[in-house]
Amino acid sequence: MSKASGRTLWGRFDPWWRLMRFDRPIGIFLLLWPTWWALWLAAGGFPSWRNLFIFSAGVVLMRAAGCVINDYADRNFDPLVERTKTRPIAAGEIKAKHALAFFFSLLLLAFLLVLLTNPLTISLSVVGAILAASYPFFKRWTHWPQVILGMAFGWAIPMAFAAESGQLPWVCWILFAANVLWSVIYDTQYAMVDRDDDLVAGVKSTAILFGRFDRLVIGLLQVAMLVLLYWLGIRASLVWPWWLALALSAALFGYHQLLIAKRERGPCFQAFLHNNWVGLILFLGLWAALLL
Repeated sequence: MSKASGRTLWGRFDPWWRLMRFDRPIGIFLLLWPTWWALWLAAGGFPSWRNLFIFSAGVVLMRAAGCVINDYADRNFDPLVERTKTRPIAAGEIKAKHALAFFFSLLLLAFLLVLLTNPLTISLSVVGAILAASYPFFKRWTHWPQVILGMAFGWAIPMAFAAESGQLPWVCWILFAANVLWSVIYDTQYAMVDRDDDLVAGVKSTAILFGRFDRLVIGLLQVAMLVLLYWLGIRASLVWPWWLALALSAALFGYHQLLIAKRERGPCFQAFLHNNWVGLILFLGLWAALLL
C-alpha cells in the first residue's frame, strides 16, 4: 500500500476514531477503574482471565458506544459549543443516521461479549444498555444528567459481581453508589468547562444547577464518596493499603478543589482529567489490600 493510499484510508477512518473518542482515552480509564474495582472485590483477589478480558473489552466498546450516542443526541447543540463544534457529526464528517447504525453495532458487539458470562449478568446488561442509550437525552429534561451518567458508567459494577461471583452483595451496591457520586464529581468539573456555552445552547447540567455553590457541592460529594468507600472497606475487611489509598484520594480531591477555585476552563478540565489518578490509586490500594 502506498503512503498516499494509506493516508486516504486513515482519512476515511479518522472521523470514526474521533467519534468513538479514541483520541481522548480518559473516558475509557474512568469507566475501567470501577469495573476493575468490582472484579477484584468480587473475586477476593485476581479475577478470572476470562472475565477480565470480557469486561475490559466491554468497557472499550461501551465507552465508544456512549460517545457515539452522545454526539448523535447533541448533533444540534455541539455546533454552538466552542469545545465540541469540530466533532465529526457536528462538523458534517459523519451523517447522523450512519452514526446511529454504528451505535447499535457497538452495542451488539458488547452484548456478544456478555453472552459469554451467565444469565444474571446477561439480564443486568439490558439495564446497562438502556442507561447508556438514554443518558445524553436527559440533558434536555433535567439538570442531573451526571447522575444518569454515573449509573451508566457504574452499571459494570453489579455486572462484574454477577459474572465473577454470581451474587450482588451489599459491598457491590456500596461501590456502585460511590461510583455514581464520583461520576457526578468529575462530570460536574467537566461541565464547568462548557457552562457558559451550555447556558446559550439550552443544555442542562449539574454545573449550571449548582451555580456559585459548585465547589461546595463538589466538596460535599467528595466527602460522601470517601465515607462510602470507608464503609466498603469495613464491610469487606480491607487492610491498611486501602486506607492509604483513601487518604491519598482525599489529598487529590483537595488538589482538585484548588484547580477549580477560579472556575477557569483549563484548570477545570485538568481537574476532570486528574480523576484518572484517583481511580488508579483506589485500584492499587484495593489490589494490595486483597493480597495481604
